[in-house]
Amino acid sequence: MKRISKNISYKEATHSETAKRKKIANKPKAEHIKNMELIAEEIFEPLREWVGGPIRVNSFFRSESLNREIKGAYQSQHLTGNAIDITTMGKKTNSEIFHYIKENLDFDKLIWEFGIENPKWIHVSYVDKKANRKKVYVAQRKDRFLEWPKTGECKTC
Repeated sequence: MKRISKNISYKEATHSETAKRKKIANKPKAEHIKNMELIAEEIFEPLREWVGGPIRVNSFFRSESLNREIKGAYQSQHLTGNAIDITTMGKKTNSEIFHYIKENLDFDKLIWEFGIENPKWIHVSYVDKKANRKKVYVAQRKDRFLEWPKTGECKTC
């Protein structure tokens, strides 16, 4: 079985119920797979080791057709394999995972996706060590993101 990393299979990284239902091809190109392997190595695997157990991959690579169908962002980093959406499977909360990434890992964008005390899921992207911007946001609704406060903690998170 093809793998993106030790703990992410190719099937898991490209799975989409919408793509399956709508018969949309969701096949990454070689450069997308390279990006997927990099974010898995730099974000997912260290995070999984810290969590001490599985983490659910909600969304990883998205083809243009799939991204359009789910009304994803026009320039979504999922299109290039540079972003992954994840959710806890019980060992840690999504909030704990979010804060661990923010405080311990290098990343391009980190988004607390909805929820008040705990995000419903976490979006994290990785480009490369030089290009990563370490931008942190809170999604309040599909088209509205607030930048994480520079000082102190987010009052709504």
